[in-house]
Amino acid sequence: MLDRALGLHPSVALRPEPFGALAYHYDNRRLVFLKHPSMVDLVRTLDDHPDLRSALEAHGIAPELWDTYDRATTSLIESEVVIAR
Repeated sequence: MLDRALGLHPSVALRPEPFGALAYHYDNRRLVFLKHPSMVDLVRTLDDHPDLRSALEAHGIAPELWDTYDRATTSLIESEVVIAR
């Protein structure tokens, strides 16, 4: 997953919340909770980076945490919040 080009699905809106954000998908009407502000920041900027690895590096996320972010991103892909581009 780290080498894949990803982006926020165009039909998803992120609403900031104190805990992170709510992601609402207008096509499938799913509501997904992003429970960490750092994950929200990452998802918002995925389109600005060639792949997930570059996005993690740009956000200063320690390499030992990349597996956690990789799993969270995989979950967001399954929920159609994030898509391959």
